[in-house]
Amino acid sequence: MTPRHWSCPAADGGETFEYALTFDSGRAARLLIVPALFDEANRLRRLTVETMRRLDAADIDTILPDLPGTNESLASLQDQTVSGWQRAMDAAAVQFGATAVLGIRGGCPFAPRAPRVLHYAPVKAANLLRQMIRSRVVSAREAGREETSESLREAGQREGLELAGHRLGAAFLCAFDTLETSPDAEIIAQDRVGGSGLWLRAEPGENAAQADALAAIIAEAMKP
Repeated sequence: MTPRHWSCPAADGGETFEYALTFDSGRAARLLIVPALFDEANRLRRLTVETMRRLDAADIDTILPDLPGTNESLASLQDQTVSGWQRAMDAAAVQFGATAVLGIRGGCPFAPRAPRVLHYAPVKAANLLRQMIRSRVVSAREAGREETSESLREAGQREGLELAGHRLGAAFLCAFDTLETSPDAEIIAQDRVGGSGLWLRAEPGENAAQADALAAIIAEAMKP
């Protein structure tokens, strides 16, 4: 397991450098993973890395890049755009020579094209945004403040919004709300992996059996 830098296109036409976690031995089978988003990224990080370990043992290289503004990125999250994230993942797929792509949950709409595209438990961007707004409404109520989903959505599209500790810009929120996943991707539903999704837990967790199952499904799908 090795952290690496990769060159990410910037909005001004230049480039920045982002991190990627890799199991890369220069093998023919190469999987780019677009991570889950926001709080789900934390809850699914361990599962993602453990799945990568198992794929490494199955002679498949894996690359897990940071989306700009997330994880170890030095970029500002509130300055990110949907199109910028799409360009970033496209660039990562090219630079790492991905032969297949796996999108996880909210990361699925940002999965670039590849000979094989897999989506693990994809969630619509609008549904993910709705859940985050609902959580903020509940938190505000518990703190004695009155906020509504409608007012937050309107404010977010004008000036951006902080949701679950993530400051998202207005341009991102407007585009993210209507983002769709690719209809051509192969879906890996949670019932194929077994058990309940780890994104449903209140805290980050792990499940070795789910990592085994997910890696086996991916390895089978990537067979020539």
